[in-house]
Amino acid sequence: MRERTAGTHAGRFRTWLAHHGFSVMASLGRLLRRPWSSLLTIAVMALALALPLALGLALQNLARLDGAVQAAHEVTVFLPPGTGAGEAEALARTLRARADVATVETVSPAQALARMRERPDLAAAIDALGEDAARSALPSVLRVSARGDERALAAAVQAMPGVERVQYDAAWRQRLQAWLGFGTRIAQVLAVLLGLGALLVVGNTVRLDIQSRHEEIAVLKLLGASDGFVRRPFLYLGLWYGLAAGALALAILAAAGQALRAPLASLAASYGGTFALQGLAWPEVAGVLAVAGLLGWLGAAAVAGHHLRQNRPVEG
Repeated sequence: MRERTAGTHAGRFRTWLAHHGFSVMASLGRLLRRPWSSLLTIAVMALALALPLALGLALQNLARLDGAVQAAHEVTVFLPPGTGAGEAEALARTLRARADVATVETVSPAQALARMRERPDLAAAIDALGEDAARSALPSVLRVSARGDERALAAAVQAMPGVERVQYDAAWRQRLQAWLGFGTRIAQVLAVLLGLGALLVVGNTVRLDIQSRHEEIAVLKLLGASDGFVRRPFLYLGLWYGLAAGALALAILAAAGQALRAPLASLAASYGGTFALQGLAWPEVAGVLAVAGLLGWLGAAAVAGHHLRQNRPVEG
């Protein structure tokens, strides 16, 4: 008796597994038999997924810039024009002796002038002004890297004799962090709204497919098919739509990143720096595909479940 029960359970499991395999292939076949309508649904879903993904990726790249600024902790100290090299070096030695100072770099007027000449637009202005006049107008600069809070260091340095002005980037960094927080919240809201839109697109497409197979479903129910048996092919159809839309959204992001990479590199080079866009890592790519597939599955499940509840036979 126990062996017969075990054999019955094993047979049911094999049947259940076989129907899953059949549903996977049958749903994929239905999607491929209607290439244009399927492509339209996938494209709409992909655009809905790509918009918040693009915004989130842009914020990730901006966060890298914010992290570089955070790591710098640099305070720029401007000395009065005409300050001699010996005075500048004496102040640099005083700053190096402080516990809250990591490094001090001295930039003389001649060094600053040489760096300015590397930019063609400034080189012409220097030639028009004259080498000696331009050098005399430039102050000596100390670039100080702080070990801790650069605000306290900037206040202490500003009070030192022989210091004309102190500049640090804390205010700009705070504004950047505020904008990043605001942008992240916008990306989250868009992801929720457009994710719901993608779910509705899949649901409507599966609803049309259910309506076209209404008589077939009715016959299956009369033959004793369970709700799970009837619903399963539509769930896999929604899953295929979601996975295809996720893959297309990733392709759109990759193409957009490739189109923007060269102009962004040129823009960064014009400011004397380097910055390259970073795409999604492989775990993030897998996460996007998983979320897209889940949206398709949930949209199909909601529509198929609603249809089965509406058309459940009334027991009299």
